[in-house]
Amino acid sequence: MDYFYKDLRKVIEINSYTKNKSGVDKVGYVFQKWFEEIGFSTKRYSRELIGDHLLFQSSKKDGKKILFLGHLDTVFPKGEFEGYKEDKEFVYGAGVCDMKGGNLVALQALRNQKKKIYNIDMLLVSDEETGSDDSKLITKELAKSYNICFVFEAAGKNNELVVARKGVGTFFADIKGKASHSGVRYSDGINANLEASHKLIKLQSLTNLEKGTTLNVGKIEGGIGANTISPSAKLTFELRYESHKERDRVLNSIESIINTNFVEGTKSLLSGGIQRDVMEENNEQKNLIKELEKISGQRLESEKRGGVSDANIVASEGVVTIDGFGPFGDGDHTKNERAKKSSFESRIELVTKYIEEIL
Repeated sequence: MDYFYKDLRKVIEINSYTKNKSGVDKVGYVFQKWFEEIGFSTKRYSRELIGDHLLFQSSKKDGKKILFLGHLDTVFPKGEFEGYKEDKEFVYGAGVCDMKGGNLVALQALRNQKKKIYNIDMLLVSDEETGSDDSKLITKELAKSYNICFVFEAAGKNNELVVARKGVGTFFADIKGKASHSGVRYSDGINANLEASHKLIKLQSLTNLEKGTTLNVGKIEGGIGANTISPSAKLTFELRYESHKERDRVLNSIESIINTNFVEGTKSLLSGGIQRDVMEENNEQKNLIKELEKISGQRLESEKRGGVSDANIVASEGVVTIDGFGPFGDGDHTKNERAKKSSFESRIELVTKYIEEIL
């Protein structure tokens, strides 16, 4: 595995903060070289302000089409968390588990094949860490061409695969009232802050922890000063949910709350929406995991996560999607990010055997 960690070091030592286009592209070119060395062709989605998205394509024939999915970007700007180190048990650095390490698991499993590879492609996007605002349309469209998707985000602590992720949406409520002097013409004013307060309480009450639904009003803005009736206010809030049924319930309730005037004369405008829809556990996943267990000889546990990934996007298109094929790691999005060496070996073995079987 020494050569594997040498390759991992090479991409970890390149800063690929999402807004660092040159760095993200540099990592992309390294992966392009490696994929083309094993017979893949490259389709490049060029971008001006962020890194290019890359689709590595194998030959095609009749049969199931499989998409491997990852991302090139990381979260720290230049100078904040850079370098690579390792000890007997772990490797350390930005992206070792989230998710350059996962990308290399996929690549190494493909490198291990002794037969010509077909019907397997890998998509590496450049903006996952900032919400995939640009790439999600590409991912969504490409997903329609595949039957199965493996996502190489980090595994669970006991190498669990990920079968469900909450959906997430961010919303904004802009509220307009009317300014007036709070001492001289109090009754002439229309208090946008008061309207926002009523709406905040109603919105927050949509949370249902038993069903895994949370609504958080995370930011409030409004008003001019203590002696002025507030002419405007704004609420910024996030929704997370575990099922399509809960999504529909809360979306309908949000619309109703924003369209209801609690303070006469106010006007409210709702914007924002769902960023990544929910990924729900399903029987097709369970059957695929059983197949993986039979092929690999490994016992595979699964888990559900509250965080989102690009797995949500592919799953929303009806593709059988399983996440967590990367190594186990922790400290992601912190300067303590690390990945466990033994989990790299386990994941590479699992994916290698699966590819061998389908080929």
